[in-house]
Amino acid sequence: MNGIRERLASRALSSVAVLIAILWTTPTLGLLLSSLRPEEDIKTTGWWTVFGAPHLTLDNYGEVLSGGGNGSGRLAEHFVNSVVITLPSVLFPLVLAFFAAYALAWIDFRGRDALLVGVFALQVVPLQMALVPLLRLFSGGWLFLPAWHLTGPARFGQVWFAHTAFALPFAVFLLHHFLAALPRDLIEAARVDGASHGTLLLRIVLPLARPALVSLAVVQFVWVWNDLLVALTLSGGTAETAPMTVRLVSLAGTYGSEWQRLTAGAFVAALVPLLVFFLLRRHFARGLLAGSVKG
Repeated sequence: MNGIRERLASRALSSVAVLIAILWTTPTLGLLLSSLRPEEDIKTTGWWTVFGAPHLTLDNYGEVLSGGGNGSGRLAEHFVNSVVITLPSVLFPLVLAFFAAYALAWIDFRGRDALLVGVFALQVVPLQMALVPLLRLFSGGWLFLPAWHLTGPARFGQVWFAHTAFALPFAVFLLHHFLAALPRDLIEAARVDGASHGTLLLRIVLPLARPALVSLAVVQFVWVWNDLLVALTLSGGTAETAPMTVRLVSLAGTYGSEWQRLTAGAFVAALVPLLVFFLLRRHFARGLLAGSVKG
């Protein structure tokens, strides 16, 4: 094991890792520089020419965020919609999956193993196959259920429901793997002292499961923030409820030539997930390794 660590820490492999990191981040740098270039420059020359003749402007961001002079863009309104969609879509499955994973890991009841297998099997169901049944559910044409009849901002509820349902199988499976690996002696000692399941959840399990919860929250946040299919299908695509991803599709223009707006809008949309990841990167790395080794 020590020999493997020494080899992985060698200068050659470190240099290769740095090179891969540079190549991986080059498109992001190109996107940033392109978003700062004037329309004429971005349509005639490559982004790398900015180093020889720097000509940068913030007009693209002003046009995209506020609409500029021609009314196009207005990404700021859709930014708020993305926040309204993403935060509950992260919180709901996180809370529900945490309770379900604890029950599957530490509460003995009939059918527990079969239920866990069923949760695992639900991960193979493609998201696209579930959209039509969901639409029928919301319209009241499935299993004689009443229609939701949601309009305007109330349609956010449909998107929250869909993202929560799609996220639960993976979230329950991941958290169950982590919670089941917690020291049994610690849980049993707390039970001997008279701790209820509520006390175990809030005072013992929750602090220990924080890295796994943060990792799951980051993954779900990035997924929902970048989602287009669910939001376009269930939010209605109107300015009241459509997130930034829906608006970015229209920023390309009729013939896909509005690159100056598209690059600025894409970087605005990518900035928030990047900030979330960098702020929580330590917890995210710990959560990825959590549960891999017992004790």
